[in-house]
Amino acid sequence: MSDSTAGLPQQRGYKKVLRGFDLTLFTVCAILVIDQLAASAAIGPQSVFWWIFTMVLFFIPYGLITAELGSAYPDQGGIYAWVRRAFGPRWGGRTAWLWWINVALWQPSVYILFAGIFAALFMPDLALWPQIAIAIVLTWLTVWINIVRLDIGKWVPNLGAIFKVAIMLVIGVGGFVYASNHGVANELTLSSMAPSWGASLAFLPVIVYNFLGFELMSGAGAEMENPARDVPVTIAVSGILIAAFYLFATIGILIALPLDEIDLVSGIVDTLRVLLGEGGVGGAFVVALGLMALYSFLANMVTWTMGANRSAAEASLDGNLPPMFAKLHAVHRTPASAAIVTGVVTTVVIVIYGLLAADAEDLFWTLFAFSSIIFLLPYLLMFGAFLKLRSIDAAATRPYRVPGGAGGAWALAVVCMLFILQAIVFFIYTPGEFDMIYAGSVAAGVLVTLAIGEGLVRWGERRHAR
Repeated sequence: MSDSTAGLPQQRGYKKVLRGFDLTLFTVCAILVIDQLAASAAIGPQSVFWWIFTMVLFFIPYGLITAELGSAYPDQGGIYAWVRRAFGPRWGGRTAWLWWINVALWQPSVYILFAGIFAALFMPDLALWPQIAIAIVLTWLTVWINIVRLDIGKWVPNLGAIFKVAIMLVIGVGGFVYASNHGVANELTLSSMAPSWGASLAFLPVIVYNFLGFELMSGAGAEMENPARDVPVTIAVSGILIAAFYLFATIGILIALPLDEIDLVSGIVDTLRVLLGEGGVGGAFVVALGLMALYSFLANMVTWTMGANRSAAEASLDGNLPPMFAKLHAVHRTPASAAIVTGVVTTVVIVIYGLLAADAEDLFWTLFAFSSIIFLLPYLLMFGAFLKLRSIDAAATRPYRVPGGAGGAWALAVVCMLFILQAIVFFIYTPGEFDMIYAGSVAAGVLVTLAIGEGLVRWGERRHAR
């Protein structure tokens, strides 16, 4: 077995403060993403088919694999530690880099979306640069939450999960009530929900993307009270909730809004206004739910940065990334320096894209598409690590084991890898609408990111050797 001591809790002084209830809410907050609902609904009625198709063939197998890894190897750093065990320190460092930088690149798109919805609710004429300022303030609030004690910081995603469930219930139930009184905005029949090969596939990766995040809680593996018991249970419970609410809320949006009126930035607020009205009690509910949605964006980024910063810090402490990520808070043992570096990178990216983007939607989609490819690459390594650890560490105690023996493990891992690969392809290539300039720009950005990461991994190795 490779590097079996990576990330043990006694090495760093971590405190065990995460219980099963916390892990369930943390996972729901991480995966149940309000800001992507409009993008998935924009596929049209066939999105219902793609949700179910992806749920059965990807989400369930991916959850089973993560349950085995998280319960068998509760190392601090999660996906970084698993890949390191399987393929060695250098591949662990590469994984931690991709995991961390994707969050730093994704965070601007979420906070620009926050600013866009804030403007739609309260200041419809708010210009782009004031929205940029809002995004920067939120970035540094996220940094601060990452640094405070985890038993305090965990309540940000816990409350965010509750708010997300409330919003999706309103959208889903409201959609069906609206349809009974006014009819549906989009035809929802078996024929309209049948899949097609065309421009709608541009949004298919969004559905795969929306289902990712089971492994995030394992970034704090050494801070869990009982990972062997809690990780599999958390994945089962949260997986059922997430799948149900995604499908329910997507149908609610399709019932309420015609396809050509689904805006990637303001789609959630637009849906709530159709369902609840714009004045009186209904308008007040729209504002309240809009505020919950805004809070959920903050909670979502807090959740993902908590996981990514812990992976980067652990990789740096192990000598697989440069020391700028390594410093833990002296008292709280939280990844302080990794959080600060994330804030710096996110701020720079927000300002750069503010100079380049024409409006909030352009800014959102450009950031989302680029960071998503970076985000997807570590999953190929994670599924590979699952198979490798089954081979080289067969004797390890596995509180939960993927059923089906070696054949079942290989089948599920290969299917998951194929889903990740198709998502990467369709983030770059849209059938019938291939844009060479766009694809080249995204591919070049990914290659530059990989090259920078390789340099940082080698730098960390040299510093650690000295």
